[in-house]
Amino acid sequence: MKIIGLVGLAIYFVVLLFAVTREKKNENIEDFFFGKRSLSSIALAITFVASWWGAGSALSTADLAYQNGLSAFLYYGAPVLISTFLMILAAKKIRAVGYLTQGKMMEARYNKAVAKMLSLMILTFMVINAASQMVGVGDFFGSYLGISYEWAIVLGTSIVLVYSMFGGFRAVVLTDIIQFILLTISALLVFVVAMYYAGGWSGISQEAQVLDKPGYMNLWTNASTYFVYIVTFGCSWMIQANVWQRISAAKNKDEARKMTIISFFVYIPLYLIVVLTGMAGLVLFPDGAPNGGVVSAITMNYMPILLGAFVFVGISAAIMSTMDSLINTAAMTIAIDLTKEKTEASWQLKISRIATVLVTVVAFVIAVRIRSILAVSWIASDVITTGAFVPLVGGFFWRRGNSKGAMSSMAFGLVFSGYNLLISLGIPLPSFWQQASATQMLLGVGVASILYIGVSLLTEPEYQKADQFIALSK
Repeated sequence: MKIIGLVGLAIYFVVLLFAVTREKKNENIEDFFFGKRSLSSIALAITFVASWWGAGSALSTADLAYQNGLSAFLYYGAPVLISTFLMILAAKKIRAVGYLTQGKMMEARYNKAVAKMLSLMILTFMVINAASQMVGVGDFFGSYLGISYEWAIVLGTSIVLVYSMFGGFRAVVLTDIIQFILLTISALLVFVVAMYYAGGWSGISQEAQVLDKPGYMNLWTNASTYFVYIVTFGCSWMIQANVWQRISAAKNKDEARKMTIISFFVYIPLYLIVVLTGMAGLVLFPDGAPNGGVVSAITMNYMPILLGAFVFVGISAAIMSTMDSLINTAAMTIAIDLTKEKTEASWQLKISRIATVLVTVVAFVIAVRIRSILAVSWIASDVITTGAFVPLVGGFFWRRGNSKGAMSSMAFGLVFSGYNLLISLGIPLPSFWQQASATQMLLGVGVASILYIGVSLLTEPEYQKADQFIALSK
């Protein structure tokens, strides 16, 4: 099975590389990161889903469902649906303003200093989130192929790095379409096999009673526990730059909204499938959670070798399709928002490719240090929710908000989330709140909001900039 899995992975890599190299050559940075804004809503919806349905969705959600039952849907599924619904409402505004990146939007709404601060946060968020997908690759490849965690990350990340370097955003979209097909078929196969051997819904229900898990079949059993993740993940993902990149890449604002609507209705069955797969694992592995996770164990223990190898490639595609999106957007932030303007197109493309490598290396270091998808995802969300959510969203709706208010809010968020990151990395600093808690989330967002509103009201308004920007978004 391991040999066939490796062969399948090699074939998969060759197909992706062939597809990418057949694409038209990127002539400038807009080609590299936005595909000339010529992509349809269906293509963008597919890459939207593929970019979010990664290691956390395909692996961690199933493992959490194994432990806690149907309520695990609230862990990743609910935040995704909430943030996607909010983007349905905001997609036309985002596309209508015309600016390619969030950094450029904030420069037009506030000033360059705010734009640079936001770009640093986006870069941090994307790099850390890319690390969470590398954790998934390390765990999944390692358990399936029987190799070390570190070498598993190197293998999976190298595949992503090569095709991302060749083709940019159009390559990401093209490969995401291929990966979406693979991940959807694989998720369905694992689901069908798991439910068959578990005896369906009734079999899971009976096993839950035997193991004394009274709330296992109830969606709302652990709602209070997941509340902090719903809010934090929902807010951070709603403003996630790689999705705004896809909105900006749409032909027009109507296509942008169609993309988000299509994605919303695709996410519902995908997350239900993976949750039910994890719940079926309770019957298949009654003695405890299997090493390497439920999905990996079902693939290796309950599926024929060839089918298992196909699923291995499909789940790998799910993880890598998210990783490539995050790396590409992080590189975009460096190349467009954090480098000098009016740089020659050829040099910008070089910067874009160099940035792709740098982002990958830094994410790899983080993934080696923190081997938890949930922990890494929380850290990334903490950065963007605390530091960027309030001034970014507020800039579209509150004309009184100004650059001083935005800067003070973001500066606090950067310090607050940076402090939490250092604690998570094992640096012995005093912690005045429980990490990854509702207290941490409410304190961070609350103080950031107070600073944005308070400082804006205490300083001179910037109505001309605000009115011009808000008018564009209509």
